[in-house]
Amino acid sequence: MNFQLTKDILSDLKEYILTGQDSKIISFISDLHPADIAEVLDEIKIGEAIYVFKLVDEEKAPDVIVELEDDVREKILESLTSKEIANIIDDNIDSDDATDLISELPIDKISEVISLIEDEEQVSDIVDLLAHPEDTAGGIMAKELISVHSKWTLSKTFRELVKQASDIDDVYSVYVIDDDEKLLGTLSLRRMLLNSKEPQSLIESIYNDEDLISVKVDMDAEEVALLMQKYDLIVVPVIDDDGVLVGRITIDDVVDVVTEEAEKDYQMASGISEDVESDDSVIVQLRGRLPWILIGMFGGLLAAQVIGRFEAQLSIIPAMALFIPLIIATGGNVGVQSAALVVQGLANKTLKLDNLVGKLLKELSVGLINGLICAVLLYGYAFLMDFGFELANTISVSLFIVILFSSLFGTFIPIFLNRIKIDPAFATGPFITTANDVLGLFIYFMIGQLMYSL
Repeated sequence: MNFQLTKDILSDLKEYILTGQDSKIISFISDLHPADIAEVLDEIKIGEAIYVFKLVDEEKAPDVIVELEDDVREKILESLTSKEIANIIDDNIDSDDATDLISELPIDKISEVISLIEDEEQVSDIVDLLAHPEDTAGGIMAKELISVHSKWTLSKTFRELVKQASDIDDVYSVYVIDDDEKLLGTLSLRRMLLNSKEPQSLIESIYNDEDLISVKVDMDAEEVALLMQKYDLIVVPVIDDDGVLVGRITIDDVVDVVTEEAEKDYQMASGISEDVESDDSVIVQLRGRLPWILIGMFGGLLAAQVIGRFEAQLSIIPAMALFIPLIIATGGNVGVQSAALVVQGLANKTLKLDNLVGKLLKELSVGLINGLICAVLLYGYAFLMDFGFELANTISVSLFIVILFSSLFGTFIPIFLNRIKIDPAFATGPFITTANDVLGLFIYFMIGQLMYSL
């Protein structure tokens, strides 16, 4: 059943919490999917969320805490003892999710929680995963997988599959390894069934090694996401530099990576320099938003200096001031459009940097056409409104040049930033807009000087 969270449900739940009706809370959450419980906890006050979480069934608690929003999960983890956290992790949660939870804890609490986890294999997996940077394949992989040796017989393989599958929630693939645990290929259920009449057949004779796609443990997580998207994979094995099978990455892990990266790029494009949520503290929000506001303010001061530099020109032709907002807004919009397309192309690897000249020429063509259309329309407007020949020429020619310049500027800057290993998402939003404001005004007034022979 598709759960729909409503105001009435939240109101009833808050009443149960206020009056201490634990039995009704347990009855309410017992039939909910862990993701639905997490949705409820995300929508209520943190104190209430902690209260309800401690009433969640032990079997559901691990899945619920994984689904929570980062800030809510952080507060709930703070409310739990090291032993309670260890109990949640202990053999109840995949190694990748367990590692994510552990990594969110304070440094002094991490070792304590790990020491309290009774499952030695789980501890070993967590320690191994913590050694990998979180933005790499090793950082998002899970250690739980099913592997069989190429020298095993089919009958032994069946027995081992039953044994291994009992410890894994979702079986996506069966991997074939050699005596050194190097990845050789995959084993399909279909081939196993077709050969079931020959139980002494060796796996090496029936496994598939064609079109095997794997990723190195140090591959960037975004690269992994793009590879899985390209080949429509739901799972991909992870190997080390020697080809040894060390883990696997599933599609849900990749979705998280893509979502986080999209949110980060969107915030950068909006002028937010770090991960900020609407309910974060004032200090956190200031730290993420103030730097770009100051940059924008500095750009505004530069624009004011440009206007001041041409104050005499404005006193002679005051009508020029009417079109300053138009020049600024159009140049900024064009620059952000061009930058956004380039950033998108760089992100999904569809933009080939070895064809930079071709990209610039294409953007030049688009800018020429856009500039020409807008300039003609603006010239017609100025002519019909009887602004005079000189002003009509000034604003139309200026707009044409500004659009052309902004198109090239918005294309080149993200590519340049990418070349020097700076996230090109920084190029969109405030940076491009501020730069185009200043340069657009300068172009506008210089054209005006030329047209009016000042």
